[in-house]
Amino acid sequence: MGKAKKETRAAKHSTWKELREQIRQKRTTFIVWSVLRVVVILVAVWCVLRQQWESFFNCLLTLLLFMAPTFVEKKLQLRLPSALENTVLVFIFCAQILGEIACFYIQYPLWDKMLHTVNGFLFAAFGFCLVDLLNEHKRFRFALSPMFQAVMAFCFSMTIGIAWEFFEFSADKFLGLDMQKDRVITEFQSVTLDETQSNIPISVHDITKTTIETADGSTYVIDGYLDIGLIDTTEDLFVNFIGATVFCVVGWIYVYRRGKNRLAAAFIPVVTKPDEAAEPDENESTGDTDTQTL
Repeated sequence: MGKAKKETRAAKHSTWKELREQIRQKRTTFIVWSVLRVVVILVAVWCVLRQQWESFFNCLLTLLLFMAPTFVEKKLQLRLPSALENTVLVFIFCAQILGEIACFYIQYPLWDKMLHTVNGFLFAAFGFCLVDLLNEHKRFRFALSPMFQAVMAFCFSMTIGIAWEFFEFSADKFLGLDMQKDRVITEFQSVTLDETQSNIPISVHDITKTTIETADGSTYVIDGYLDIGLIDTTEDLFVNFIGATVFCVVGWIYVYRRGKNRLAAAFIPVVTKPDEAAEPDENESTGDTDTQTL
């Protein structure tokens, strides 16, 4: 019984020692995480007092997302640079708390575009990290050129951006939300207005008002014409493209110069522990490992 207690104390001591070491190594990240976490908790309390339950659950989701970097590090055996981890934490806070609860998406039209640009930048960084994970796999060895790594990271970032737009569309379609923000425009082109049905786009300019009448008798008047998310989706993908392109250029230089680019090094996760199968096994010793050079 006494031995079991000693082992439990030793395990707790080891855990606390490991935690203190992690805090010491990432002091800035711990401060950022702590400050943002306190702010989110205060916002959650404020939401409860005002009975804004949707915003309250948004705060809970934010606190959960704050744990994502640590989960990714442990699950994928990566080391996230402090600059990357801080950016991810601030990104989550800006998107969930400032964007949704503080209504920055409505008050500042460029807020959403800024976040989508950062999103493309960040996931391009993770795309470069995926190459390292493949290189550490026991069965496959990829000797990827710097250009191919950049292309792979770019495709990964754009795929995430597209998947997010699918999510926004699905949320609007099936949950009655408006994640694809509408926009008032004053001109458009449409073949639907072509009475000859000859697929000729009819241009409509200088729209001053649009009146919407519903079956229940409700009437809405808009100063212009309402675009229901097409422009928002296209612009989101475009700024995601810009963010991904910028980082892929920086990452290409980083790989080409063999890790001598400080900006890229501050954002590209590093594999801390090779895959357990990276060690020589029976297949490798008999020459069964697949090697591919790209």
